[in-house]
Amino acid sequence: MRGIYSNKTEIRHKVFTEVARMAYEGGDFSRMEELPYKIMPGEIGNYYDNIFLERAIIGERLRATIGLPIRKVSEHAPLSEGIDKSAIDEKYYDPPLINIIKFACHACPEKRILITNGCQGCLEHPCIEVCPKKAIHMENGRSIIDQDKCIKCGKCVSACPYNAIIKQERPCAKACGMNAIKSDEYGRADIDYEQCVSCGMCLVSCPFSAIVDKSQIFQTVLALKSDTPIYAAIAPSFVNQFGGAVTSAQVRAALKAVGFEDMIEVAVGADLCAIQEAEDFLEEVPEKIPFMGTSCCPAWSVMAKKTFPEYANCISMALTPMVLTGRMIKKDHPDCKVVFIGPCAAKKLEASRRSVRSDVDFVLTFEELMGIFDAKSIEFSELEVEEELQTSSADGKGFAASGGVANAVKNVIKKIDPDKEVNVVSAQGLAECKKMLTLAKAGKYNGYLLEGMACPGGCVGGAGVLSDAKRAEIKLKQEMANSQLKNSSETYYVDYLKLITEEDADK
Repeated sequence: MRGIYSNKTEIRHKVFTEVARMAYEGGDFSRMEELPYKIMPGEIGNYYDNIFLERAIIGERLRATIGLPIRKVSEHAPLSEGIDKSAIDEKYYDPPLINIIKFACHACPEKRILITNGCQGCLEHPCIEVCPKKAIHMENGRSIIDQDKCIKCGKCVSACPYNAIIKQERPCAKACGMNAIKSDEYGRADIDYEQCVSCGMCLVSCPFSAIVDKSQIFQTVLALKSDTPIYAAIAPSFVNQFGGAVTSAQVRAALKAVGFEDMIEVAVGADLCAIQEAEDFLEEVPEKIPFMGTSCCPAWSVMAKKTFPEYANCISMALTPMVLTGRMIKKDHPDCKVVFIGPCAAKKLEASRRSVRSDVDFVLTFEELMGIFDAKSIEFSELEVEEELQTSSADGKGFAASGGVANAVKNVIKKIDPDKEVNVVSAQGLAECKKMLTLAKAGKYNGYLLEGMACPGGCVGGAGVLSDAKRAEIKLKQEMANSQLKNSSETYYVDYLKLITEEDADK
């Protein structure tokens, strides 16, 4: 779970840190073979009671972190096989982005209803009465479920006055709003990549840490060591990610200490995105399209277009804050490289699109960035800091939380046309986003602005965060309150939007 430092979090952090350290040190990268022994020392397993299995899992996590494919348990190859091809600072992801380490998977049951020891064998036995398939009967004063008859409807779960009946689901599948996780022939989780949108919710929900996404930590560090200036474009959800007492000025100083030229707020790009979406909404809804969906969350956008292709034109074509910020940076520094740092696994896939590659060179999550900080032994309290950045508006920062995008767009519309009434509806989590689009398809949201966020809570609850989403949102609101600019329309960078949109029109 995000926000809880568990064994799973610790393992991920050690892997990220060691890969970053290896990239900084350089030399012969075949020494990667030694890292599972460094990360998991000793002779006795800590988690599985099997040190060989633990090191094998660590090995595959190392490969994914370097951008290499996960190996099958039946394959024999050195851990470092292929690393020379990844030891370049222009390596993009080889699909798939989200991977399952099969021998780490617990092969959890997909779904089942269980009666626990809490059953009191009550006289009323409502569980029996509500079961539509007569799958429950009493034995020795306890309710028993015939699993062959049970259809997992959950009616007995709701009816039990003692909460003694539970519905148990595979955590990764339960978290997947696309129903993309099934079982292979051995009962292990398997991803249907035709349905997967790389939101990463399965990754953070697997208690066994069997699901892993590929990373660009290795390539980013190699770029930081080069002579090319590297700029960090950091998403507004970064507040509270590196500790409650760590300020944005300290994060900026830390980024410079590990080799970045400077830090740029992606909330600046969010301001521009809000302006562009406000203008598009006023021009297109409802005259050209019945409703408009926001564009900034790539997992939501891809889901909408996959699931409701007939309404694909209703999802805003506005450039996302990440892309707008990347283009801004490269206008000012044409020979630089840009690293987007945020909470999102799906942004990695967005940045690998051919239309975006020239704008954003690498994508890191906050969790991965923390590995880089620790590889360089960064102590935030010891850094010399500059003044806090005041380049974005409160509404631009608000993109990080559910409801914030729609609020920013609505506020810009009010500035343009004070008499315009704008109805908005927001959904968080892909299952809820699907419901929202189903209602929109039925005509319930004609004339509305729809905001979709793939992650619960919005970006503050993304797959690559370190902080609890609620705590991060509290800190985000404090940052928003301290912003000198309030509305996205007040941005200092509106001229960049004109240049960028004119360039797109010329292509």
